[in-house]
Amino acid sequence: MTTPTATKVVLPGDDGSGAALAATGVTVRFGGLNALSDVSIEVAPGSIVGLVGPNGAGKSTLLGVLSGLLRPNSGRVSLRGQDVTDASARTRATLGLARTFQQPEVFLGLTVREHLVVAHRARVAPHRLWRDMLDPRSLFSSSKAENERIDHLLGLLKLTHVAKAPVSALPLGVLRLVELARAMASDPRVLLLDEPLSGLDMKTCESLLSVFRLIVEQADHPVSMLIVEHDVAAVLALSDTVCVLDFGQCIAAGSPEEIRNNPAVRSAYLGDDEPLQRTKTSGPGEGTQEP
Repeated sequence: MTTPTATKVVLPGDDGSGAALAATGVTVRFGGLNALSDVSIEVAPGSIVGLVGPNGAGKSTLLGVLSGLLRPNSGRVSLRGQDVTDASARTRATLGLARTFQQPEVFLGLTVREHLVVAHRARVAPHRLWRDMLDPRSLFSSSKAENERIDHLLGLLKLTHVAKAPVSALPLGVLRLVELARAMASDPRVLLLDEPLSGLDMKTCESLLSVFRLIVEQADHPVSMLIVEHDVAAVLALSDTVCVLDFGQCIAAGSPEEIRNNPAVRSAYLGDDEPLQRTKTSGPGEGTQEP
């Protein structure tokens, strides 16, 4: 694989105007290594954007910048029209940003339902959190609206049957669903998903892809999504727009069909000009955390 020449591919509206989430000219350096070089990307309201690329391309680094866990050396990030380049992850969460991680981050002492309750209250009733932490019995004192929201999410992600189970007893695939449900419980407007299909069987993957589209298209509370995923076929099937990173640079952006037929993308994945295969680039759990 040869290093591509610097190319800046910008999705529509690189100034962030009207975007649910946008990054413009983002560069991130770790010592002498450029993890990202002048990368721009936009997530339009009510859309699904796929972010793909070979291991080490910079996908997780970009996700860290967008979520507020990393500060770029240059460039800016806007969320729902507001510049959040220097804002913390917590501030971005209050503005409607939520994310999941490659390795599920869960509280082993809580049940599935309690995870969703805590996330929901962090958004709508943060004054209750200290009481909930000091007295776990407080988690059972829920309003009708809260119960309806939690029940809806449990049903949507097919977690009702494990709602009362401690997460410590659940397999990885189910934990990914729990983390997604918890992110949705905070009523986000923008959702960042890091390898959401990893560890899931094919049937569950297909079901979850349908859920993603339902979440985005719900009329009362539309959500914009940016999905980082090694399953390229799934990304191409699901996304409205796809951005491809390689060696920290955005080498292509466009519709799934444009990405599938792009010579630079085929070269990045296969090292030649053969058509990009509609198969997984790696099996479940094979993705590595990038710098």
